[in-house]
Amino acid sequence: MSGIVIKDLDVWFGSGRDRVDAVRSASFEVAQGDSFGLVGESGSGKSTILRALTGLAPDWRGKMQAGGELLGKSRTRSFYKSVQMVFQDPYASLHPRHSVDQVLSETLGLHGFSGIDKRIVNLLDDVGLGSSFRFRYPHQLSGGQRQRVAIARALAPEPQTLLLDEPTSALDVSVQAEILNLLTDLRAARNLTYLMVSHDLAVVGHMCERIAVMRNGEIVEIMSVGDMRAMQPVHEYTKQLLESSRGYVRAELSA
Repeated sequence: MSGIVIKDLDVWFGSGRDRVDAVRSASFEVAQGDSFGLVGESGSGKSTILRALTGLAPDWRGKMQAGGELLGKSRTRSFYKSVQMVFQDPYASLHPRHSVDQVLSETLGLHGFSGIDKRIVNLLDDVGLGSSFRFRYPHQLSGGQRQRVAIARALAPEPQTLLLDEPTSALDVSVQAEILNLLTDLRAARNLTYLMVSHDLAVVGHMCERIAVMRNGEIVEIMSVGDMRAMQPVHEYTKQLLESSRGYVRAELSA
């Protein structure tokens, strides 16, 4: 069963002479319960695919399927119950004047859940915070704690799929591994499907089974993480990307 299907997807911004083709002829599938990564340089179109899926990029053509729905120009309520997104910046994604309780209560209420008090406590436990954080405000939380709240908010509707847009890039290095391990544990416990955007190959190598490499709006290669780790790309650009991710290698001095 496919959790996400993208077929011949084009996404653009503007029109006429000002039109920018951000994604061109992108195609891939993610099975339910799998984790798939989109990698590439800034501006390669990877985050635009997530925005198209959620309806934030309205100008597109092709086929998109997620949450068991064939997507059109608008998104249904059931789509937003089954597909949720975790954004890059936890400092910007939470309302500064809403407590954690308000953030989670609002989401649960919008999706028609009852027993909200118990659900909030369970969500906070699931993301490793606990009920002592329930009435805190974003300014009282660290970056990692804010991202845990954002993940709890995404989990509140009990989705099947999470779209992860660079979920650790705004965090300190010491906190990144904690959030990635949390996401890994949540996926296993809830049989979640992940579509993850990252510029960090080490992150997608930790989180995903397969990756699509994007360049200038196009997918140039889809490969397994096993092949990525073995440095066995097919496309020359992927080879360059993998080589650059290995960092600086000091050239041997000639005798």
